[in-house]
Amino acid sequence: MAMTQTEAARLSNDMLLRGVIETIVKESPILNLLPFLDVTGTAVRYNREASMPSASFYSVGDTWSEGTPTFTEVTTSLKILGGDADVDNFLQASYSDTNDIEAETIASRAKSVAHKWLEIFYTGNTSVDAEQFDGLARLVPSGQTSYMGANGGALTLAAVDELIDAVKPGKPDVLLMAKRTRRKLKALRRADGISTETQLAQWGQQVETYDGVPILVDDFCPINEVRGTETAASSIWALKFGMNIGLMGLQHGGVTVENVGELETKDATRHRVKWYTGLALFSELGVARLGGINAS
Repeated sequence: MAMTQTEAARLSNDMLLRGVIETIVKESPILNLLPFLDVTGTAVRYNREASMPSASFYSVGDTWSEGTPTFTEVTTSLKILGGDADVDNFLQASYSDTNDIEAETIASRAKSVAHKWLEIFYTGNTSVDAEQFDGLARLVPSGQTSYMGANGGALTLAAVDELIDAVKPGKPDVLLMAKRTRRKLKALRRADGISTETQLAQWGQQVETYDGVPILVDDFCPINEVRGTETAASSIWALKFGMNIGLMGLQHGGVTVENVGELETKDATRHRVKWYTGLALFSELGVARLGGINAS
């Protein structure tokens, strides 16, 4: 079963765990939308379509030839992400309920877990660190990647249109970008006399759109990418979410909070926030990247 972290928080009867998941979701809009597939075992293996079967026109009485699609088998492993939160027993006992130290400490650890996941969501590279999962920079294929020049360049509306058209079938679910890139996109639209478009998102907020595609702004979207001589470039990511059509998160059991217990060496209780998680691309045509966008 696939669901977003927001849905998982609503279904949890554990108030502490619900608070942890809600803390994680608040750290980035991508976690409001990205569906997560619950995986049994340590990895998920799936077939990604490489080519469609051919079709032909035939005359009456012709012999028909079989057309067979080809697939690429992909295996994506779950990775272990988490951290410990030590709650001082004296502070927990002496503070009032309005400032619960246990909840605050665990929430802080949950936030750090979310920050690390979001960082790896963009830049993860298993060839550099085998303990992390591959992020967008590794998952988006070269055929779905374009750049604003060999050494980067200024964003153009034509390039954004080409980015949207690269995603198939239909349009992407979101355009994901940094605030700096969003400001440039808005300036280009104002210069062309195009008013800002908005729509009501599924989580109940008004969001800006471009050509009907919601724009998500993420503080974790890098603005220090290297493209030739440009060392402060950014990217726009066009993404579809879902099984067989695009990008999905992976997890086993979701985010959990484990009570490790009393510590021997200090007067504190340890809680462990952990997440067996990963990222999978089920269709290469469900994502695209426009990179090398400079700050000008």
